[in-house]
Amino acid sequence: MTFVSGIELSRRFYAEAVAPVVRGPHSAALAGTGSEVLGFDTERSTDHNWTARVFLFLPDLRVVPDVPATFLGHTTNLVVARLGDWARDVLGFDPRRPRLHDWLATPTQVFAEFTGGAVFHDDLGLGALRDAVAWYPDDVWRYVLACQWQRISQEEAFVGRSGEVGDELGSAVVAARLVRDLMRLCLLMARRYPPYSKWLGSAFAQLPAAADLTPSLTGALAATTWRERERHLATAYETAAELHNALGLTEPVDPRTGPYYDRPFRVVNAGRFVAPLLAGSPLDVPIGAIDQFVDSTDALGHRALTRAVVDCAHG
Repeated sequence: MTFVSGIELSRRFYAEAVAPVVRGPHSAALAGTGSEVLGFDTERSTDHNWTARVFLFLPDLRVVPDVPATFLGHTTNLVVARLGDWARDVLGFDPRRPRLHDWLATPTQVFAEFTGGAVFHDDLGLGALRDAVAWYPDDVWRYVLACQWQRISQEEAFVGRSGEVGDELGSAVVAARLVRDLMRLCLLMARRYPPYSKWLGSAFAQLPAAADLTPSLTGALAATTWRERERHLATAYETAAELHNALGLTEPVDPRTGPYYDRPFRVVNAGRFVAPLLAGSPLDVPIGAIDQFVDSTDALGHRALTRAVVDCAHG
């Protein structure tokens, strides 16, 4: 059977099987979780939990349309909900009235899913809810960018320091962490919510900057000596610094790399980007949004927990 993307399968399921039997105002979409919502599904995705899926939002849940059990050879899954209840359940807050801590307590993967997928019909305002959280407010954006640079500043010298004492494995691990942080930084600078690890590279590859950065990042990962690793990372740092300057969010920062104090390690001194981005921010503790300082999948998937953690961290 020829592969049909999840979005296209859902679109056809709605148009041919759901729409003809729905009565009255409603909204319909491919929503929720799954690779197909992010647009990264392939034929491999169909080997489990793959259905012709539509989220149908109705004002009255007592009126549920009857749809076929299969469609184009796939089982069907019609999820019926009230729009406001569903949005609050997914995000953990009302997207029409987000507070500062709502933005910080919500993982970027959740925002990527909520604003991903496709809307097929919209009488009830699903599009408006998606638009409300399509991207961070400017002050929150500047804050998460500052915190991403802060993460880089805390480890950029360790590639050389661990390698200098003969720990090439440790140096490589640090380099891999920095590559991930640079990829997430570039997505944030491009106003794209970074997805979770499985699709981080796929999302990064869609950025215009990926063509310039990918050789340096892959070179850093493939390097077998810390000096080679450091050289590739330095090139990537300078490219990322130029992308920062192009945003115009701060006065230009010298993008060139240099020594780490008096030590022979080449770094971008990423802390130089932090203070200008935080200028005037009501948030002065540079720990960031939840997935900039919490790295547990189970924790990030727990709405009440992420909210409690952020409320505690940011007061």
